[in-house]
Amino acid sequence: MRLINWAPLRDFDRLFDRYAGDVALGRPTGSGEEASASAVWRPSSSIVEDNKRYTVRMDIPGVKREDVSVAVEGDVLVLKGERRVEKSTDDEKEHHREFYYGEFLRRFSLPENVDPSGIKAECKDGVLTVQIPKAEDEKPKSLAIKVH
Repeated sequence: MRLINWAPLRDFDRLFDRYAGDVALGRPTGSGEEASASAVWRPSSSIVEDNKRYTVRMDIPGVKREDVSVAVEGDVLVLKGERRVEKSTDDEKEHHREFYYGEFLRRFSLPENVDPSGIKAECKDGVLTVQIPKAEDEKPKSLAIKVH
């Protein structure tokens, strides 16, 4: 299962972005909906494999189950959702915000040996877990070959 294409200069770009500040990363720089609307949110994920399945886990704290969608489009697993902005009350004054809000979309190429009809997803404790079963291997049948 492919996750990331190798790019040797990626670490250098990350280092530059870290020191270039929040604006270069698309992070909110102020408070309120205007600042968070421009944020780019790409939840962290992991993919593990065992003998029976692939398991994709994605950290999505604060995202409600009904705001998450899991689909298979061709040979691609599509995970999308939205973390909605929490509205502050009139007696609250927000001073700082680092949470990402808004929509996210992640796509993962599925290997050939999966059974898309058996995919199961669960959203619990801020973690989306998607289990993708491997397809049953067709075992070759015994076949007698006549020798001429």
